[in-house]
Amino acid sequence: MVGTMGDKLEARDRPGTSGTAGDEVPGPRTYARRWVFLLVVSLLSCSNAMLWLSFAPVADIIAQHFFLSMEQINWLSLIYFVVSIPFGMAAIWVLDSVGLRGATVLGAWLNFAGSLLRAVPCLDVRILNPFAFFMSGQSLCALAQTLVISSPAKLAALWFPEHQRATANMIGTMSNPLGILLANVLSPALVKKAEDIPMMLGLYIAPAALACLLATACLWESVPPSPPSTGAANSTSESFLHGLKLLIQNKAYVILAICFGGGIGVFSSFSALLEQILCANGYSNEFSGLCGALFIVFGILGALLLGLYVDRTKHFTEATKIGLCLTSITFVAFALVSQLQGQTFALAAICSLIGLFGFSVAPVVMELAVECSFPVGEGASSGLIFVLGQAEGVLIMLLLTALTVQRTDPSFSTCQQGEEPLDWTESLLLLAGLCTLFTCVLVLFFNTPYRRLEAESGGFPSPRVCAREPRIIGPTQVPPLEAPGLTPPAGAFQEAPGPASLLKGHSEWTETSSKAEAC
Repeated sequence: MVGTMGDKLEARDRPGTSGTAGDEVPGPRTYARRWVFLLVVSLLSCSNAMLWLSFAPVADIIAQHFFLSMEQINWLSLIYFVVSIPFGMAAIWVLDSVGLRGATVLGAWLNFAGSLLRAVPCLDVRILNPFAFFMSGQSLCALAQTLVISSPAKLAALWFPEHQRATANMIGTMSNPLGILLANVLSPALVKKAEDIPMMLGLYIAPAALACLLATACLWESVPPSPPSTGAANSTSESFLHGLKLLIQNKAYVILAICFGGGIGVFSSFSALLEQILCANGYSNEFSGLCGALFIVFGILGALLLGLYVDRTKHFTEATKIGLCLTSITFVAFALVSQLQGQTFALAAICSLIGLFGFSVAPVVMELAVECSFPVGEGASSGLIFVLGQAEGVLIMLLLTALTVQRTDPSFSTCQQGEEPLDWTESLLLLAGLCTLFTCVLVLFFNTPYRRLEAESGGFPSPRVCAREPRIIGPTQVPPLEAPGLTPPAGAFQEAPGPASLLKGHSEWTETSSKAEAC
């Protein structure tokens, strides 16, 4: 089994365990192969996102070579949204019922099969309907996305200790926008003419095949033999239907799901319409691509920094509210500045800030969703937000495009020939207004205890708690055995009534201190 020797070395001398098998005490334990699991999920998510947007950057060449319309090319990307809404709930059930390993392996094979189907029209020029193969392959990849997108939160909860969960969730979640970035860079670089299309489609098969191989060969179990935390031991303790019922009845979760689901819709619409918005005001497609790249790069950078911060402080709610407030301000700035000509530096800076402030909070929100809905399964709590985000994204995108009108003033448009220059002023103001509305509702009405951390506070001490425990005691005091996160009751430090009690208390405290040192 992968990582067996590393597991033994890493699990040794952790709290709740001992060096010999004979006197092992049940407790939290981590395994080195959790990083292999995270690598597989991250690679799968990155590959899936690359397949999603591989056609869009070279849509005109694909359409011309295979005699397709631009509407058909757009549907190769939109199918992800269409599939995720009805099948998202089924994916939540698979993740919580079949298990993390089964869902990951199934998603990897669907993703690999979809990447192969997409390449079939390049193998035989006699195929009369290449669009059918493209759409079938994209549909399989879209099914895989529903299984992949909710996996990071569950993986972090089941395999990683409390002080690494947010970082693990960040790595798994941010691999998806990394795939989007790679697709936007690789597709235009690879395809300069129609003869380059087979090379592009073949290249995208490679990461899908590698993810499928690693998932099948290297993942042996959905959960580790011993949980890394008390919360992991109680993960998915509610049935699927009962868990959904608890989520709907949880006021804090409903507010979080609707507001951040709306935020996902705002970001999806922003990413999809960015090129059309900027070209209508005289900005080139290359500059639009640069803004999109800055948006993703700074989002990944912000997620890394924010993940490390909340892992140490557990300020999930504060980080989310502050990040979304700053995002709303930058969206208002984008709505105003994007309607002006020659503001390349300002627009590049604004897109970078939108990614830094807004995109980076996504992994934190997924952790917050688990905290406020515990003990409901992580797949249900994070997956439902994803489904709502996709549904709200479709509605917002339709609304934004419906509000556009043709320009009546002199046009500086650089949009491709055949595209009428549109006025996006009202649409952008609506987009900024929706972002501000969702943020205000979340800031004013969302408040929740961290249920998973509270449950774990009665279990095993974390390294930070252990480090704060005293090592030396007074000769006449018998410290009580504390649970992490709890304040000792008044009068806990009492005068020892006699030598016998003192020796007994000192013996108990010595045992507790030795366990604390293992942290």
